[in-house]
Amino acid sequence: MEKRAVFPHRVLPYVLLAPQIAVTLVFFVWPASQALYQSLLRQDAFGLSTRFVGLENFAGLFGDRDYLHAVTVTAIFSAAVTALALGSALVLAVMADRVVRGSRVYRTLLVWPYAVAPAVAGVLWLFLFNPTIGLVSFALRQVGYRWNHLLNGHEAMLLVVLAAAWKQVSYNFIFFLAGLAGVGRAVLEAAALDGAGPARRFVSIVFPLLSPTMFFLVVVNIVYAFFETFGIVHAVTGGGPARATEILVYKVFKDGFVGLDLGRSAAQSVILMAIVIGLTVVQFRYVERKVHY
Repeated sequence: MEKRAVFPHRVLPYVLLAPQIAVTLVFFVWPASQALYQSLLRQDAFGLSTRFVGLENFAGLFGDRDYLHAVTVTAIFSAAVTALALGSALVLAVMADRVVRGSRVYRTLLVWPYAVAPAVAGVLWLFLFNPTIGLVSFALRQVGYRWNHLLNGHEAMLLVVLAAAWKQVSYNFIFFLAGLAGVGRAVLEAAALDGAGPARRFVSIVFPLLSPTMFFLVVVNIVYAFFETFGIVHAVTGGGPARATEILVYKVFKDGFVGLDLGRSAAQSVILMAIVIGLTVVQFRYVERKVHY
């Protein structure tokens, strides 16, 4: 029989919910409403006057080749970051789950990168791949390849993908390791007795049981790639070279704070929020059907 929580006073539940509601209103609802209102306005070049333009800012974006290019770059970037971060974390979690001696030290070292701020993570990878003093670029020169992400757009994209994925691997690792701990050892031992090898056991037993964790992490990683990688892109490439790494969240900053086109920047933020909400709804509507709980 399900037991319900009973509060001695009717006002107490609302008092307990008030802090979270206040945080949601102040840091989400109010900024989102301000962005939506700002997207309907246009300022003059000096910011002295503002006029209502309706949906002109949105219409102008869909006819802007630079904005459509940013959409394509964001799609490639988010897909690459999600795939690399999830794949690497899953491999590391499976390896850590098999470690017997020194497992705590091994797991702790793998979790540490999550404590690094995105901008700091970008600077670390920037030093490693610096065309003149970077250790990795120096090693590449020794084998005959001259790395220069300042001139090569593909190399710049690869660099920001590596930095963003490295930052997120630790987060995914924690959840995958927790999911592996919930896999019954008796089931794996029974499969081994039936002649199933390690690869067969992972594909047929472990991975299906990890599908709820995988689904959750796919949603989280896509949101991370869309919103939380601004610091990495800003620190490593600044959207260049030639807009090769200018993702949507960085274009919002560039048009709004650099170009001072607040209306157009607000319209981009509204579209970005709508894209992420749409992707999340699609994943819960169609992808979740294949998840085994």
